[in-house]
Amino acid sequence: MLSERQTLLSQDIGGCQNRADLMDCWSRATREYGLDYVTLAAAPTSHDRLLGPLVRETTLPTEYCREFDRLEFLRQCPTVPHISKSIMHNQWTIGSDGQTPSFDCPPEFAALMRKFRLISGILFSMNSVDGSRFVVRYDGDRGMLNMPEINELSMLSIQAFDVFDRLRRTATSTNVLSARELEVVRWTAQGKTSLEIGQILSLSDHTVNAYMTNAIRKLDCVNRTQLVAKAIRMKIIS
Repeated sequence: MLSERQTLLSQDIGGCQNRADLMDCWSRATREYGLDYVTLAAAPTSHDRLLGPLVRETTLPTEYCREFDRLEFLRQCPTVPHISKSIMHNQWTIGSDGQTPSFDCPPEFAALMRKFRLISGILFSMNSVDGSRFVVRYDGDRGMLNMPEINELSMLSIQAFDVFDRLRRTATSTNVLSARELEVVRWTAQGKTSLEIGQILSLSDHTVNAYMTNAIRKLDCVNRTQLVAKAIRMKIIS
């Protein structure tokens, strides 16, 4: 039986008609469970070096994401091997200063998480109807979730992802790109280089280039010039 909290949150998420509304509802649902941030990303593999290009939506602090990718911590992240071996949820905790994290990681990794108060988190694997693999990750400053909370959050994650996937597959040309990809294309159209865009958005130029590559692929282009021209023609940017 659904709890009253889960029922109300489920109704809000189910009624979303665009990704902005979905993320607003999803963020509120996240806070209901004592967590602070939610991230939806393509499932990483052992070949991926950066988190940024995989992210489709996130409420994580920009500075945290920038430092995480600058230090290439995705290769140290315990969720990557877990995703390749299991579809079960994966929960972890860094613990407070002086405590031992629940997984092996460099001291710098734990320090970055603690700096942004990302003390505990949980990840759920998701599969799109077209076969694409995604992950939903929650982070916050609280203790480990109990099983009833995990079950509720799992069901809400499935529903929210289902809404996202429907919007993704039926997207019009104006919302194919993620918010970050759209920002990168807009600054590119204004003549900014990857280095300049990275300085503006507090991202590395490698991450900017990865966003650019994703945008080029999504709009079926071959280079930046064609991307900008097509984005203007499709009225994605003006």
